[in-house]
Amino acid sequence: MHVRIIAALLCGCAAAGTAVADTVVVNDQVQLRESQTPTPHRGTTMSDVEKHFGAPANRHPTVGQPPITRWDYNGFAVFFEHDRVIHAVVTGG
Repeated sequence: MHVRIIAALLCGCAAAGTAVADTVVVNDQVQLRESQTPTPHRGTTMSDVEKHFGAPANRHPTVGQPPITRWDYNGFAVFFEHDRVIHAVVTGG
């Protein structure tokens, strides 16, 4: 179930382009709502993300090929391929 939600969130972010949105689940459907939460832009390096947003609350281990890493911040998560941002997802937490 969690994998499906993450996949839906990533698809929603990809479809939204550079728009930033909160996700809301209503009757098991993911919907997007505009968000004012600042997040890093696609292509930003890990070191620049850490300089701008500080150390993440949690760093998940790198998985897969190409290597994908997730950093969790208060209110959003950042997904990296190698050392570059591919998605930032507002989590609301």
